[in-house]
Amino acid sequence: MSQARTSTRRTIAAHAVLITYTLIALFPVFVVVINSFKSRKAIFSEPLALPSASTFDAVGYRTVLEQGDFLLYFQNSLTVTVASLFFVLLFGAMAAFALSEYRFRGNLLMGLYLALGIMIPIRLGTVAILQMMVAGGLVNTLTALILVYTAQGLPLAVFILSEFMRGVSDDLKSAGRIDGLSEYRIFFTLVLPLIRPAMATVAVFTMIPIWNDLWFPLILAPAESSKTVTLGSQVFIGQFVTNWNAVLAALSLAILPVLVLYLAFSRQLIRGITAGAVK
Repeated sequence: MSQARTSTRRTIAAHAVLITYTLIALFPVFVVVINSFKSRKAIFSEPLALPSASTFDAVGYRTVLEQGDFLLYFQNSLTVTVASLFFVLLFGAMAAFALSEYRFRGNLLMGLYLALGIMIPIRLGTVAILQMMVAGGLVNTLTALILVYTAQGLPLAVFILSEFMRGVSDDLKSAGRIDGLSEYRIFFTLVLPLIRPAMATVAVFTMIPIWNDLWFPLILAPAESSKTVTLGSQVFIGQFVTNWNAVLAALSLAILPVLVLYLAFSRQLIRGITAGAVK
């Protein structure tokens, strides 16, 4: 009984610490968002105050919608992020399942090779990547970004998911094989539901760098039709650098979607981070 109480207290403490750090991290976002709805005078005179009837002003958002095609930018970013996450989680989980389930000569070396991308940044190969995209006719397309971000996220996905895969009961998988389930059925119906918190953790840590990345959109897809919201925001801010209402509105529009996605995955993220840390 005492061990159960201690475990519960540790779990509550871990959740409290994570929630506290989350609130601290979100405070700058809160300040940016509330100031994006205020007049320029109110931004400098009362930066921490909420918008009121006398200080409310949406001129920044009107400027953003009139001067920039942010709906297209959001569509491009959402397409790239969702497609990249899908392939990272799918291929990463498959590779992790193979490494954890099947023992073969070179298993350890294969795992180290797949995790090598964690230590070697993909940006070091920018020139070679650009040459490949030019040769394949993929410059200024969302496909180029999806391919790069999938390759970028796979090493971390394989590294994290393989550890969780090893924790799945062998008896459960053996029972599935006795019942005549194929390896694909075992993977999709038995294993994946059990590692959902780990997949949510991988999704969050993969999603944020993709959404916020400026390097590869600037190199591989700088055309107006393929701009992501981060690249479009930076171009917009460069044009309206002294227009604080427009700058704050552009930053708010760039931040809010990834914040919503983070909050949607937050419960599973906390479960994935604390799994195994509290006994």
